[in-house]
Amino acid sequence: MARTSRMALATLASRAAGFVRVLVLTAALGLGTRLLDAYNVANTLPNAVYELLIGGAMASVIVPLLTRASLTDPDQGVLYTQRLLSLMVYGLSAITILALAVAPWLVDLVAPGFTAEQHEMAVVLSRYFLPQILFYGVSATAGAVLNIRGRFAVAAWAPLCNSLVVIAVGLLYVGSRSFTLLAIGTSAGVFAQMALVVWALSRSGFPVRLHLDPRGIAIRRIGALAGWVLLSVLGAQAFLVAATRVASLSGPGGVTAYQNALAVFQVPFAVIALFVMTTMLPRLSRSAARRDHDRIVRDLSLAVRVAVAVTAPIAVAMVLLGRPIATVLFDHGSSAPSTVRTLGTVLAAFGLALVPFSAYSILQRGFYAMQDTRTPALITAGVAVTGIAGCVVSGLVLPTASIVAGVPVVYAIAYTAGLAATVVVLRRRLGWIDGRRLMRTHVRVSLAAAAGAGGAFGMILLVGTSMPALTIAAAAGVGALVYLTSAKLLHIGELRLVLATTIGGLRAG
Repeated sequence: MARTSRMALATLASRAAGFVRVLVLTAALGLGTRLLDAYNVANTLPNAVYELLIGGAMASVIVPLLTRASLTDPDQGVLYTQRLLSLMVYGLSAITILALAVAPWLVDLVAPGFTAEQHEMAVVLSRYFLPQILFYGVSATAGAVLNIRGRFAVAAWAPLCNSLVVIAVGLLYVGSRSFTLLAIGTSAGVFAQMALVVWALSRSGFPVRLHLDPRGIAIRRIGALAGWVLLSVLGAQAFLVAATRVASLSGPGGVTAYQNALAVFQVPFAVIALFVMTTMLPRLSRSAARRDHDRIVRDLSLAVRVAVAVTAPIAVAMVLLGRPIATVLFDHGSSAPSTVRTLGTVLAAFGLALVPFSAYSILQRGFYAMQDTRTPALITAGVAVTGIAGCVVSGLVLPTASIVAGVPVVYAIAYTAGLAATVVVLRRRLGWIDGRRLMRTHVRVSLAAAAGAGGAFGMILLVGTSMPALTIAAAAGVGALVYLTSAKLLHIGELRLVLATTIGGLRAG
């Protein structure tokens, strides 16, 4: 439990630093400026390429192969790991060079709404940022090796190093306005993350060495195992690209409004995912290994009910307080007030997607626990098709300034459809899905959330919105109090479980 608590602390610290990085860069570059939009698009490219090629396969394919080699090979998998790391370096270096050559077309793909000047700015920045593909790949592979060797701390804390470097770069940019500092410094953060993990791997006693011939690691087997995972990641990345493309059509600030609202949206989900990962998924995997389908259903049901009980009031707060939250977080430095308002609207709309997205993501884990990568990949592809179609409709139907606000509504529709499909398939696979208890919890949480929303809305009317920080404090405070009181009266036991688990983890830490 103590190790789990430390890992949770590292994850939360890295998430928090990543969010602070977003705030610093927004204030430094200016929300609504063409520079920040160009920066965000350029910085999206290496992440998208890495996730498409390596990120999705890391946990589901590469880590199991490394683990197997460490257990079965005479040298505990050292040679196999060295060859795999060599393949990563050579392959990702070639992909990085190719990406640098086609950078203008990549920018066109993601942001067709950019002006010629903004397009050129994004291309220049992307050529500084695309080497991050290699840095991320080496960092992830070295981190996986560390985890297999029982060294978890550095890989968990390394993203914090990246964020701290970029935060420092953002602060220095305010005084220097140096484009080169901004470009090189951003990639330097990812390089620092990679260097820290590789250094820790070397210090662990593993001989870090590249081989000129990386063959002998069953590349075809890796490709076959990663096939369905690749489809899943491809669908998710295609949806992300479509959303970014549509956001770019909203004019200056559209891309940043979407990406910053998405960053805020992901914070509560990250906390819930952390709770589920550390307390429920290990038990879920054991139940799947024993083919105990009844226990799998109960574990999944509990995870979803906990997620709904926690995310529902947060979703209500996002809907009611989207604009005040955007003002407090992003209305600083050179930010344009009109873009801050747009971001607030987008953030409020994202509140509609929080509950279905969280439940969908948790239920997908049921398939992975049963070693089924095909079914979630097909469902994810369906979600992507729905999302891409919705983005196209938003771009065609909505007024230019409102296009970006349609993106989170598309998220809500796509993930609600994905959640429904997942529930249907799991019910057929497992025989039941604990529907009565799930429905009972959803009804009770909905009633409590409605009561909390009424209290929060009353405080908004009473306090007004001229002082957004006061509005948030008053509305969130009263809304939370009403929600918790209603939850107690309605006997929503999932909240007591969250509280007990959190307190127990803190005491153990």
